[in-house]
Amino acid sequence: MLKFTVLIPARLASTRLPDKPLADIGGLPMVVRVAQRAALSGALRVVVAADDERIVQACNAHGIDAVLTRTDHFSGSDRLAEACSLLGLDADDIVVNVQGDEPLIEPELIIRCAALLTERPDCVMSTAAHPITAWDEFISPHVVKVVLDSAGRALYFSRAPIPWWRDGNAQGLQQLPQPAPLRHLGIYGYRAGFLRRFPSLPGAGLEATEALEQLRVLWHGEHIAVHVAAQGSGPGVDTPADLDRVRAFFAQPIADPH
Repeated sequence: MLKFTVLIPARLASTRLPDKPLADIGGLPMVVRVAQRAALSGALRVVVAADDERIVQACNAHGIDAVLTRTDHFSGSDRLAEACSLLGLDADDIVVNVQGDEPLIEPELIIRCAALLTERPDCVMSTAAHPITAWDEFISPHVVKVVLDSAGRALYFSRAPIPWWRDGNAQGLQQLPQPAPLRHLGIYGYRAGFLRRFPSLPGAGLEATEALEQLRVLWHGEHIAVHVAAQGSGPGVDTPADLDRVRAFFAQPIADPH
């Protein structure tokens, strides 16, 4: 039986969407929607790692486990490392990090990240990606790309379009490389012991250049297994427009199976 814990980092401060974890979506705070969706994965436990008591109270009011973490963490991974200690997780326990702004996360994606890590003792982390089919997505610095080795492990993550033709697509065609490039999805599986160790690893220059903390893992010689899904998960919430789209989704009537 696959056993894993889902941890959801939730930080109240947001420049583009104030109090984002508490944003109402169909009568429930967004972070509660995320936790409820994550619970469909069959995780042993779903816990929100919050930086504010108001998030903890909102979770508890709807039957969601939450722990209060420090407010000075540099990243979500640092916050989850503290949560692992607060929860007393063993070093070999599998933890899946689901972002607190993804109320439409696919439960199957969570399961695959957890299962992949259990199958890959050579890797300290797992994550996911899916094929890119649009040129604009391929060249956008806001879309993180990943390339893999023959064993399905990440070779590199970048905001640049990778892989790239030797001659820089000299013909000027907006044609995607083949096989299709991969878009990285922001979901991670960890062994709890490595997650607790991660904040103490020295930062990497590549990490700072790309603003991608997973590059610190590769820089230190560790491996990340990558599950390639057929398609991405539901949209995350970064802006008021994103929030409107997700609210519209939850406002749709549920079809009667009969």
